[in-house]
Amino acid sequence: MKFLKYLLYVIVGIFALIGMLVVGRLWYLDSHGYDIDIQMVNREGQFAERVELLKQSSFKPDSVQYHFSVVRDSARAQEIREYFKLDTLYSSDATTWEKAVAISKFVASNIPHDNPDENPEHPNAIDLWKFTKDVSPAFNCRMHAILNYELMQAAGLTARYVTCLPQDKDDNDCHVVNEVWLPELSKWAYIDADMDGHYCTDKSGTPLNLLEMREKYAAGEQMVMYPAFKDANIKHDYYYRYMAKNTYWFSSWETLHFFQEDCADKTFESGRYINIVPEGFTPSRRDSDEVITTDAPKFWTSPEQQ
Repeated sequence: MKFLKYLLYVIVGIFALIGMLVVGRLWYLDSHGYDIDIQMVNREGQFAERVELLKQSSFKPDSVQYHFSVVRDSARAQEIREYFKLDTLYSSDATTWEKAVAISKFVASNIPHDNPDENPEHPNAIDLWKFTKDVSPAFNCRMHAILNYELMQAAGLTARYVTCLPQDKDDNDCHVVNEVWLPELSKWAYIDADMDGHYCTDKSGTPLNLLEMREKYAAGEQMVMYPAFKDANIKHDYYYRYMAKNTYWFSSWETLHFFQEDCADKTFESGRYINIVPEGFTPSRRDSDEVITTDAPKFWTSPEQQ
């Protein structure tokens, strides 16, 4: 009888522990994001084929020379900070990543995704904001990324916007996101202010850059996704499949300024595009002065300041 009573206590204790673990996991996901069910995603769309393309491709060190850098403009940065009241978006002691998330959340929550009939004539932060008030309340991923880049730049962060492209040269669809340099972690981290906003981390909560995201796809490793910046009530498995397509190769400006793509204010040369591609792949959309490199680690090294 005592043995049965002891056994009952053990069984009840095991179920109680399982319940605590389940509740704890639900709390974690509700507070932070959600795990991707890779098997479920694999049953939908072309996810398996997209991942296989990533598995079959690889980057390789080369001798191609370039130096990613950002050019600071303190007067324009102050103008943008004051116009958008950036200092009200985050606390004075916020980390680089906390500032990047706060700024990206501001952009994503105020400007939805769309492809309006009329594109912004002046793709710079202040004029893009005016465009959403006077012409169209929404615009595409590239305009989101340019706006987000300029706001982060104005806040003193080192950021860039990166075009993410598919392997299929007949696929004209791509996606543009941001990456921000985190000096606290000595690494780039990707963040998307379009499509309600997204970023991904590893299982320990460290933000991923685009290369790390690509590598996790190829290795079949899970990541934690943060749609709408920690709104666990939104699950964008579509976005997860979509980015599996658009992490085959990447492009970014070698040097970035304010007004980077605003032809009305060109006191500088836009410079070169850096294309980071898998070994043996030749991108179809490029100009003669663009750089082609297969050296992925170099693309994600620390940036230079000018």
